[in-house]
Amino acid sequence: MSLPAKATLTCACLFTALTVYAVHFQQKQERETQYQGVLKDDIRRAEKMRQRKDDFEESKRKRALYESVQRVEKNTSDA
Repeated sequence: MSLPAKATLTCACLFTALTVYAVHFQQKQERETQYQGVLKDDIRRAEKMRQRKDDFEESKRKRALYESVQRVEKNTSDA
């Protein structure tokens, strides 16, 4: 095999190996980025649920306060 043919084959193999490595590296980075998004979603969801629970507790507290001050009638009429 001639020297230019060997050089071409070597360069082609090297280019292919680097391309495969780069693609795998990029996929690994993208996978990690996507996983970070999942973690952020979990944190956001937990915060939203905590906020809803706090709002519900505040609503229960206000209702108890209003019911202790005002007379509340239950409406059982069939409309």
